[in-house]
Amino acid sequence: MSKQLPPSSSFQRSPTDAEREEKLMQDVLLLLESLVEREESTVKLILNCLYDAGATNLINQKFPSRPVNKSLRWVSKMSKPVIRMIAWQWFRMNCPQLITDWLRSKIEFSRVETPQVEVVVDNPKLQCSSLPQAEYPLYEVKQLRGQIKMLTGVLLSVVTVLTGSFLWAGYLLERSHLQVVEELQNQVKTLEASVDKR
Repeated sequence: MSKQLPPSSSFQRSPTDAEREEKLMQDVLLLLESLVEREESTVKLILNCLYDAGATNLINQKFPSRPVNKSLRWVSKMSKPVIRMIAWQWFRMNCPQLITDWLRSKIEFSRVETPQVEVVVDNPKLQCSSLPQAEYPLYEVKQLRGQIKMLTGVLLSVVTVLTGSFLWAGYLLERSHLQVVEELQNQVKTLEASVDKR
């Protein structure tokens, strides 16, 4: 009456990343299908809006003549229920898989291959081919560190100059503002003095 346990090797086997990803994507597909079925009215409203906008744009673009344009718009309105039924069936059958494939493409990160870097040597006596293979990466690292130090120094000097310029400009603006205020106060005093003399 007791059940036999499966061999121990099946306990140790865990799904690979590809199998796990495939199962998760199947879950996404099922969830999208369920979402489409539950939100049928919302999807139909979206399809109606897309049909109206797309038909209007297509008719306006292909048939600018006013009488033809109006008659084609009338035809597009009359055929809307049939198109809506066909679009709903197509959407229900195809879109969950299309959306799943699109989502999968967004989460599959392709490997970015690093471009080959061409090193220009300023010193003609020092050629990269003359360096041993083990020292060449170290040479590149030293070159890059030197460039980083130089760029950091340039950045700090530019920030210092700009900060000093802004502080100096602020100081000059404040001084000119104080001079204007003093001149206005002097004018007010002279006006008060002339009014008091009368």
